[in-house]
Amino acid sequence: MSEPKIRLDKWLWHARFFKTRTLAAKVVSGGHVRVNANKVSKPSTAVVAGTVLTFPQGNQIRVIKIDDLGTRRGPASEAHTLYEDLSPPEEKIPQEQTPRGGARPTKKDRRSLDLIRERTLD
Repeated sequence: MSEPKIRLDKWLWHARFFKTRTLAAKVVSGGHVRVNANKVSKPSTAVVAGTVLTFPQGNQIRVIKIDDLGTRRGPASEAHTLYEDLSPPEEKIPQEQTPRGGARPTKKDRRSLDLIRERTLD
């Protein structure tokens, strides 16, 4: 008896990595997903349990090992049982290095920009 398989875009949607199946299919068709270190560009690529996926999500690269295929797109707690996350933990930026949220530079920022501009003109 053969192993059960599922479409790659459907599994990514079931596991709640993408909000819609269409969005998952676009990422796969764009060539941004690797299945067992091989680039794929077809959303219909079949995956089985034990497959390792590498794809971008937000600002990080996710490395996922498929543990189970699942039968539906259930709640997030159910989706977490479908995979094992092999991605390295995301590094946090210390609070003092976090960029300011405002659109305008502060007076100190403007002065440092003026100094930089003066140096580049010489």
